[in-house]
Amino acid sequence: MNYHNVEFEAAYGLHQQIPLSRLPEVAFSGRSNVGKSSLINRLLGRKALARVSSEPGKTVTINFYNLDGQLHVVDLPGYGYAKVGHSEKERWAGLIEGYLKEDERFLGMVVQLIDIRHPASALDLDMIHFLVEMEIPFVIALTKVDKLNKTEREKRLSLIRDEIPELPEDVALIPFSAKTGEGVDTLRALLEQLVDFCRDHPELLPEQPGQEDSEENEEEASEILPESSAEEMEEVQVEYIGFDEP
Repeated sequence: MNYHNVEFEAAYGLHQQIPLSRLPEVAFSGRSNVGKSSLINRLLGRKALARVSSEPGKTVTINFYNLDGQLHVVDLPGYGYAKVGHSEKERWAGLIEGYLKEDERFLGMVVQLIDIRHPASALDLDMIHFLVEMEIPFVIALTKVDKLNKTEREKRLSLIRDEIPELPEDVALIPFSAKTGEGVDTLRALLEQLVDFCRDHPELLPEQPGQEDSEENEEEASEILPESSAEEMEEVQVEYIGFDEP
């Protein structure tokens, strides 16, 4: 795949707005400040494709990036930082859960980000539990590995699986550094394996609805989406702030 051929495609504030998959999808999930924007930018070879919102909590959306016309890179809202109203938190939760639970999505894999320097948070564990229960394939990218020395790194790697008791043994742990590029080749290889598999099995993609039905669904969803223009949605890209700590 040509990783330089990538562009922002769309942002959705409600899962009802998201059209059926027309390309295989890889979603990226993690706490705010875990380095999700940096990982996506480094993975796709761009400096500022994914940007931190200038106004946290204003526009929280799921963002789709089209990679070489072969794959959708899907950025899920970050969680664990902002303090917002209950109704807005419910919308964010419904947005993420609705996307992940959609039976007809072609979600090939979730990349769950965890800062290698710290044990997985309660919210990280909740997300991993959800992925396991839903039988969604996933890997764990251990970000900010360059901030540890060799001894610290080995110690943290030896503890990760014990800190996530229900983690299946076959889930890959991928040390990642946006600074050095460690882990980029491993993640790209997984994306390319998914694309190759989907190319061999086009029947796995759901049938697309008629254009009229699609427009009607978008119109209905827009009626309950908090006020924000399409221009604003495109401007505020990725690394959104999500849920409060319980």
